[in-house]
Amino acid sequence: MRDARGVPVTAASAEAAAALDATVMAYCGFRSDTGDCLKRALAADPQLVMAHILKGCFMMLFGRRDFVAKAERAAQAAEATIREVGAEARERRHLEALHCWIRGDNEGALQRWEAILLDEPRDLVALKLAQYSTFYRGDSAGMRDSLARVLHAWDEAVPGYGFVLGCHAFGLEETGDYAAAERAGRRAIALNPADAWAAHAVAHVMEMQGRHREGIAWVDGLDREWAGCNNFVFHIRWHRALFHLDLGEYDRVLERYDREIRAESTEDYLDITNAVALLWRLEEAGVDVGRRWAELAERSAARLDDHILVFADLHYVMALAAAGDAEGVERWLRSARRYAEAGEGQSRVMAEIGLGLAEAAIAHRRREWGRVVERLTPLRRAVHAIGGSHAQRDLFGEMLIDAALKDGRFALARALLSERTHLRPRNIWGWTQAARAAAAVGQEAAAAAAEAEARRLRAA
Repeated sequence: MRDARGVPVTAASAEAAAALDATVMAYCGFRSDTGDCLKRALAADPQLVMAHILKGCFMMLFGRRDFVAKAERAAQAAEATIREVGAEARERRHLEALHCWIRGDNEGALQRWEAILLDEPRDLVALKLAQYSTFYRGDSAGMRDSLARVLHAWDEAVPGYGFVLGCHAFGLEETGDYAAAERAGRRAIALNPADAWAAHAVAHVMEMQGRHREGIAWVDGLDREWAGCNNFVFHIRWHRALFHLDLGEYDRVLERYDREIRAESTEDYLDITNAVALLWRLEEAGVDVGRRWAELAERSAARLDDHILVFADLHYVMALAAAGDAEGVERWLRSARRYAEAGEGQSRVMAEIGLGLAEAAIAHRRREWGRVVERLTPLRRAVHAIGGSHAQRDLFGEMLIDAALKDGRFALARALLSERTHLRPRNIWGWTQAARAAAAVGQEAAAAAAEAEARRLRAA
């Protein structure tokens, strides 16, 4: 059979194929009923090959070590099904990709998803998972180009076209093509106002361009569309909180943290990373966050040995360090060092970059400013390898500048701030810190000019 985009599917009935297609569309839309859609697909056809594969992929997307066994069972179910009913070539490649992912060979998985897209450029699952993989290997150009390679096969007549535009928008934003990214993202929203990924891509554009009030209005205007979305909506609201943060509206940030971002204590890695990054930035701004770290540290302590994504691992240890859990920090370090010895995939990232970033974050909490500078300075050009977006990784850039200022390394701080304000001339945090750095060396005119620019941008 074929799905709504003409992609071949091994299914017992048109009903089963349609249920699988509904699952794929729900996944692309970050809908909270995605799991229910998958159950309906398997109920319609227990031997629906791609449904078993999707189940395994969904388990891996949770980024939890204890879910890998569930992914393995789904892969075994897919294998058994293929032995009985056969499978299309692309489905077999999807299963190979899942096996690679389970054993930590993310590069092998990506190669297989990209190979699928050469033959089936309308395969939304391969398209989304390829972007996920390139995102968490810090390959911005790869995200952009992977989407560009399939655009020839898509237009508005093809179901799901808006999701493709949203993915392309994010790749364009991460490579600095903000105008094209915004056009693609807004077009995707025009086709489907509930497209959370496209809305997120445009929010990223506004973050990088310092369009704070526009960003708040953008998220406010679409928030009502996400009633059916899963926890990814918390991440978009995290972006809105960042706009408030740069504007100095700290009470509003804390309000949104408690009401929207961390209203309940969840264990999802993205939820935890959102919260950690926001509290860390608030404290750097001198805001008292109360006892909010304790809850995050408790959740993070249960994830010390996950080591699925270095990006997530770093936020776990930051929560432990911020909460003053010295024993938890040491346990994380021992576990991470053992993991780094494997030397492949994410373990290599841990060895080459992750441990250094973790040591810098720990030192920052211990007020060992010189140690922060020592560990972060040689890694600043390699931070992208942990994955995540520019906005998410900027936490480490801010950490380095903050530590340089506190350690009295004003020449370094001013150089980094000069670089920052030229790349992001509307970044209020950058101008505020530039004023701080200039004042520290007695350059009152430069300090006044930087502070005036920060005030102008806040009022804009």
